[in-house]
Amino acid sequence: MTLLVEVTLDGRRGLAVYKPARGERPLWDFPPGLFKREIAAWELSEALGWGLVPRTIRRDGPFGEGALQRFIDADFEQHYFTLREHEAHHDQLRRICAFDLITNNADRKSGHCLLAPDGTVYGIDNGLCFHVDPKLRTVIWDFAGEPIPAPIVDDLSRLLATGLPRRLRKLLAQDEREALLRRTRALVGAGSFPADDSGYRYPWPLV
Repeated sequence: MTLLVEVTLDGRRGLAVYKPARGERPLWDFPPGLFKREIAAWELSEALGWGLVPRTIRRDGPFGEGALQRFIDADFEQHYFTLREHEAHHDQLRRICAFDLITNNADRKSGHCLLAPDGTVYGIDNGLCFHVDPKLRTVIWDFAGEPIPAPIVDDLSRLLATGLPRRLRKLLAQDEREALLRRTRALVGAGSFPADDSGYRYPWPLV
């Protein structure tokens, strides 16, 4: 269940996307509480200083506890396959690519990349992340073989040096935290974006 809701604070109003735990579809390979992974993705994005996930917090709403994410008033005609045609978006798309690699994102569809009015490209729908087993499914393979830009490597290296922030650690199991750090070390060590030689690591549908 995914709901568009109105939120208020001190007389101000805005829109948010509310994903209650009660409305989650049970999955055989992910435990209940996918909304926590949405929040963990935001915490990780903030820890890296990338700002690529809209602010996502835990709230107890009309249908119970869940994730509340700031709604992006995006150009919904745009998605990854259109954004990649413009080099101006490539730096942001490379960050999303690196983010998906270290979080083991199992569902990065093209429509999960949103272009905001200010030109920011956001990555949304991050509930199927952080699994300990290889689950990567993404449409972002256009940078395969390219060197990872130095600013991305620097941010990932800083995360490894300082460790995961406490609020992120509380959202993930110990083995998931260890797997996240292991994937991050591997990506930094590789120095370049990987390729999908199998051809199987695409989500469905693509958009």
